[in-house]
Amino acid sequence: MGDLYAVITAICWSSAVILFDVSTKKFEAIQLNALKNFIGIVGFIATIIIFSIPNPQFSNHDLFILFISGILGILIADALFLDSLRRLGSGLSAVVSTIYSPAVFIIAFILYDETIAIQSYFGGFLVLSGIAISVYKVPKNITKKNIYTGIIFGIMANILTAYSVLLVKPVMEDNSIVYVALYRFGVGLIAAVIILITKNGLPHFISNFRRGLKDKGVLLGSFLGTYLSVIFWLAGYKYTLAGKAAIYNQLSTVFIILLARYFLNEVMTRRKSFGVSLAILGAIVVGLST
Repeated sequence: MGDLYAVITAICWSSAVILFDVSTKKFEAIQLNALKNFIGIVGFIATIIIFSIPNPQFSNHDLFILFISGILGILIADALFLDSLRRLGSGLSAVVSTIYSPAVFIIAFILYDETIAIQSYFGGFLVLSGIAISVYKVPKNITKKNIYTGIIFGIMANILTAYSVLLVKPVMEDNSIVYVALYRFGVGLIAAVIILITKNGLPHFISNFRRGLKDKGVLLGSFLGTYLSVIFWLAGYKYTLAGKAAIYNQLSTVFIILLARYFLNEVMTRRKSFGVSLAILGAIVVGLST
């Protein structure tokens, strides 16, 4: 089931990205980040209440790990990613994000001595190649400084994201993933709120927060991108090998291209079609591996 969860993660996140594409023009990145984290947390709490999920048995060490994971993965990694995206644009940023899967492979091996079948590596290569072919476009009007800085920030963001989720893998083995998500995003939300209030003041923060909660794109995007996708993302890492989950997660870029074709009227070129086909073939190869 872990493989399926990882694919569903990519579908949910790609749908959320399409919705956030409009919302990012209405809110600052950190404001949108706080809004989606808040809506996700409401969903996690509702799930715990509705399904009567028992309280977790977190040790002090577990709580420390969750705190570090929240700071690294939700606060710092997101900030680096958004800055990288601003400097590079979505095409080149998506190419840089292909470092995510190799980062998971290496970190999972270092932390847990985890390896995957050679067939999965080949499938992963096909997926990453397909993504690179589909989205890469030679950047125009981007300074060398922004290119170098954006690439460095993008690499750091993906490595921190990979490390932060693998860090909590042992914690998820004996506890509900909903509580793991709640604690991680709770840390990220508190940090973002403190930054926003310090930067803009409490009245401005409250005004924008209320405006965001009335925005349908933010609400639905947060439900798909922070609530559903995070649950399936963590479930994928809990129930399958980290390397395979990472490969499936990167299919979100492929789904974004397909959804953008139908909902944003973006042109599907031959290059994109070939890249998407190659990435889907790679996912099938990974799925058939043992």
